[in-house]
Amino acid sequence: MLPPLDINDIREKLSYQFRPFHRSFQFWVRAIDIYTGYKVFQVRVNFERDVQKREALWERQHELAADKIYAMCADLGGFFLKIAQIIGKPDLAPAAWVRRLVTLCDQAPPTPFQTVKLMLENELGQGIDDVFDRFDMEPLGSASIAQVHKARLRGDKNDVVVKVQHPGVQDLMMTDLHNLQAFALYMQKTDIKFDLYSVTKEMEKQIGYEFDFKREAVAMERIRKFLYQNNKRAPVFVPRVIHDMVTRRVLVMEFIDGIPIMNLGDEIAKRGINPRGRAAAAAKQNILQSLTLAYGQMILKSGFFHADPHPGNILICRGSEVALLDYGQVKDLPEPLRLGYANLVLAIADSDPLRAEESYRELGIKTVSNCENEQQELFRLAATMFDTKLPPGVTMLQPFSEESSIKKIGVQSFPEELFSVLRTVHLLRGLSVGLGINYSCAEQWRPIAEEALLLAGRLTGKDVKPRGKKRRSWRRLFSRG
Repeated sequence: MLPPLDINDIREKLSYQFRPFHRSFQFWVRAIDIYTGYKVFQVRVNFERDVQKREALWERQHELAADKIYAMCADLGGFFLKIAQIIGKPDLAPAAWVRRLVTLCDQAPPTPFQTVKLMLENELGQGIDDVFDRFDMEPLGSASIAQVHKARLRGDKNDVVVKVQHPGVQDLMMTDLHNLQAFALYMQKTDIKFDLYSVTKEMEKQIGYEFDFKREAVAMERIRKFLYQNNKRAPVFVPRVIHDMVTRRVLVMEFIDGIPIMNLGDEIAKRGINPRGRAAAAAKQNILQSLTLAYGQMILKSGFFHADPHPGNILICRGSEVALLDYGQVKDLPEPLRLGYANLVLAIADSDPLRAEESYRELGIKTVSNCENEQQELFRLAATMFDTKLPPGVTMLQPFSEESSIKKIGVQSFPEELFSVLRTVHLLRGLSVGLGINYSCAEQWRPIAEEALLLAGRLTGKDVKPRGKKRRSWRRLFSRG
């Protein structure tokens, strides 16, 4: 006799099999709706001649699109939470987008505790009560790939953080990425003269690495050792890994007490500090100084760097000190690209269009242009892409504007390996705009870039600019935005 059919089991298996197709359908329906909404609006708004009314219409359109983008990212979760982190930056996206998307950091639906408990016990080979003296059932945060819990190991007085991977999320994220790649191909052929497809291919590679927590632990220890060895006092805190508590899907590390950088404004207000006063300004400058120094050393001196400095990965500790979390996305920059980027940093810091053009060729960034002042526009594009400083009076970049350098200089080919540097600079710029400080990371990285090129024999002592009184201080470089 045949066993009775379990209808619920069949329904669950069918739902699992068709889930990627359902997500793809949901993405394309929503993406097309948002895209066509803007295209239709662009035609309609041209009939309005009053500048203030046009701006009001644009604001309403951005608010409408922001609600739709938020709903798509929140409903689909996974990879789209990362997309929200990338595009929801105050220097790049409309203010209406930023207000909505910034709240998506660390807001992925958490995996139920019983599932977490089962995974921990399977991965560590012991019962959860045998390993931990205390384990908080409610996670500290839940992101696209994993969630983190505060706990305390048996026989230890210090708290730890336990990072546990969401089950089944990898296949869904790859589906989302392939849909985004198709959309990127369409956009670069119609609206944006930039090699978006190569960018998405690098994202696919980097996100694939995030599912191996053993790799993340090695990266965390390597960066921690580098920063502690190259500074009297490390510019940022890096959590210490608990070595016998690491598997591909579980990672245990030291707990660092601090507040998310997104909550800095609330914390300043709670302490009764004037947000526009000297104390608040000094704290913000110290935070950016620490992050900028750490990233300059990692990218230009080592080539191995943390490639995901979005606000959810940055904690502010006592004394305005900074902790950098989540080492799932790291990049080991090949030597030619590291030195080529160091040369570009000097070109931007010195406002040298000819050197910037040479650096683009060295880095393998291929461009095409029909504008008259091509070299100057190429320099503007380089500064827009690879420096944090915004032009005077500008609070938000507008890559879709006809006056944007990306519209005048088409980027036909962009090295995939360089995307992590580009993304890191843009995330640092987003942080600086959010803190209300406009500064140039290229100017701050100049001595590190010079040192890298000197050691490689690409510069001589006479090529290095003096750093005496002419060298501007952090206080002057950090102009209020």
